[in-house]
Amino acid sequence: MKYYLIAGERSGDLHGSHLIKEIMLNDPNAQIRCWGGDLMEQAGGQLVVHYRNLSFMGIWEVFKNLLTIKRYLDQCKRDLIEYHPDAVVLIDYPGFNLKIAEFAHQKRLRVFYFISPKLWAWNQKRAVKVKKFVDQMYSILPFERQFYQQFQYQVHYVGNPLVHAINEFSTSGDFLDRFGNSSKPVIAILPGSRAQEIKHMLSLMLQLIPEFPQYHFVVAAVDNVPHELYQQAKAMPDVEVVTNQAYELLSVAKVAVVTSGTASLETALFNIPQVVCYQTSWLTYWTGRILIKVPYLSLVNLIAEDQVVPELIQSEYNKANLTWHLTQLLSDGPERHHQLAGYRKVKMLLGNKNAPQETARLIVADLN
Repeated sequence: MKYYLIAGERSGDLHGSHLIKEIMLNDPNAQIRCWGGDLMEQAGGQLVVHYRNLSFMGIWEVFKNLLTIKRYLDQCKRDLIEYHPDAVVLIDYPGFNLKIAEFAHQKRLRVFYFISPKLWAWNQKRAVKVKKFVDQMYSILPFERQFYQQFQYQVHYVGNPLVHAINEFSTSGDFLDRFGNSSKPVIAILPGSRAQEIKHMLSLMLQLIPEFPQYHFVVAAVDNVPHELYQQAKAMPDVEVVTNQAYELLSVAKVAVVTSGTASLETALFNIPQVVCYQTSWLTYWTGRILIKVPYLSLVNLIAEDQVVPELIQSEYNKANLTWHLTQLLSDGPERHHQLAGYRKVKMLLGNKNAPQETARLIVADLN
């Protein structure tokens, strides 16, 4: 069978790589072409376009790059027609992938979606399009089944891929020797995986360092953004920067300061108390305030349906608030215990399914 996978960001590349490996186990003759990143290519996919060319976030950022996005959409459509896969497998990235779903459906290609777009957050009527254009949806958040039932659309809950990835993870001895046995406990700084996020978030996070001299601050960097974005951190004497080692860092941290996104759920699954933060352009923020229909921003709170972790958004994201919450979490007090109890609830709701394995099995079975 021929498979065409499309992921448009770093986390999608990770999940896509695991899915490619599982598809190949279920279908040894699989031919896989993909839009994604290094991990999907290393897993065996023939890479067409790297996600670094597609990673735009926020209303203003997307608007500025509309012509670029359209050019890539047209390229993807041409490539789909030429390759003519048995299965088009879309991974999150809704702005791009929902348009491809409609196109692929019109061309009578079978459309699968792994990791549902967050339609429950805003513009929920897009679920009607999903029902029309997506043959099978594989959800990784338990509450999404109930959301789609409102539209008489049945989805498969396949578990959350982060659960399996973190259960399988083990920290290297070198990393443990370097940080785990340090005389100073580690505070992890996770400023995001996109250039826009890092520009907005990192500088203020670094202002915490003089307030906590008895701790060792370590910044989780990624290699898909310009390394200059971390220059301020690298120039500080009391900070270390590690690249593509977020899991290693979380495995030794005492607490974390986290830009909202997938990293907040990863931090929870490592049982690390955290402060979740987010700041963006004011245009994007106020547009989001009008459009977004959910009570929380972080995945941890959304899954638990409770304020498990603090969320410092826009003007609330300031040094005073960060310092206060971090102080509470570093003491063995009620806020730390509240978060750890909330994490237990989140893990129970997510379950222990191997999401890529389950999804690959269902896709191959459907095609057969």
